[in-house]
Amino acid sequence: MSEGIVFPGHDLVSATRGDLLPESARLERLDVALPQILAAVDGETDPIVIQATLSALLWETLPQTSWVGFYRRVAPSTLAVGPYQGPMGCLRIDFNRGVCGACARTNETQLVPDVRVFPDHIACDDATLSELVLPVRDSNGRVQAVLDLDARMLSGFSQAEATRLESLLSQAFPKSVLWPTWE
Repeated sequence: MSEGIVFPGHDLVSATRGDLLPESARLERLDVALPQILAAVDGETDPIVIQATLSALLWETLPQTSWVGFYRRVAPSTLAVGPYQGPMGCLRIDFNRGVCGACARTNETQLVPDVRVFPDHIACDDATLSELVLPVRDSNGRVQAVLDLDARMLSGFSQAEATRLESLLSQAFPKSVLWPTWE
């Protein structure tokens, strides 16, 4: 799979980084890419390898993103930057700060159409206007990481995209993943 995401036989809307395609085009791109992404990580048990692969392939798939990556749980209430695509991210995030912290703290997906109105938003990139952050859970349902997607436009992500990505994460990080212990 060294060629990345392949869209053979699909008449997909072409896009460049920063384009916000219509939701139907974004969903079509995801629907074509998700089986390829899952095939790329099939059988992998190292969470960093899975995170790096998902970051790269989701970056290819979702052109509206300005940042795609993971924050890993490294302490009871602290996340640290993991594999990502895009400009430099925040290095550490406490569970009680920002969209990523809210996701880790509540164990719930955070779909934020306008980060400027989100309480205690952390501006790792001042140009970010919307975010989608999803929990990555271990076999006990405990948050081990979060997948963070940023966009430099309002409403850069939809609930339908969030639902597809939640499914991807549950399949890409199977029970056999060997999560580090940080306690």
